[in-house]
Amino acid sequence: MSESESNKDTMMVIAKIVIISVVAALLLGITYVPTSEQLKVNEANAKTEILAKLIPGDVTFEAVEGTAVDAEGNPEILYYRATDASGNIVGYAFFKEQAGAQGPIVVAGAVDPTFTTLLGMSVLSNEETPGLGAKIVQPEFQNQFLNLPMASLALSKSGGSIDAITGATISSTAVVDALNIKIDEIKQAEE
Repeated sequence: MSESESNKDTMMVIAKIVIISVVAALLLGITYVPTSEQLKVNEANAKTEILAKLIPGDVTFEAVEGTAVDAEGNPEILYYRATDASGNIVGYAFFKEQAGAQGPIVVAGAVDPTFTTLLGMSVLSNEETPGLGAKIVQPEFQNQFLNLPMASLALSKSGGSIDAITGATISSTAVVDALNIKIDEIKQAEE
């Protein structure tokens, strides 16, 4: 095989790789926009479903926006006002990220309109240690927060009603702190 034939073969391989790469990039670009839009719709539907579990019934959730914007230029949603068919506020729902022992913990919560009762909460994601801090997702832990008077929203060792997970006090504290911090923010915003 001569050097010119070897160069032609190398150029053909390079040309094929370039063509394949261009076609793959075009296909990816074509599918990205509709897929990313569908992901946004799915995320919004999932949030609505989570909120509806926290404040059930014939309720409408109105997003309360802040002045900050996210990476895509959309206004940051601070929390949601839940209203009944007559327009009466029946509660406030929210999402809050809080630092845990191993990484961020994301919780969803809801409080009554007088800020006296936590209606419920759900841990949506966490990076806590399996078998320890990750137990914050179990019903035994989360059910402690159902219809809990706000005055009792603290760990039992601090005078509250929430039993911390054995060996996972940091994770338990992070959940309680996330709820207290966000509810205080909403209360200040609504006054």
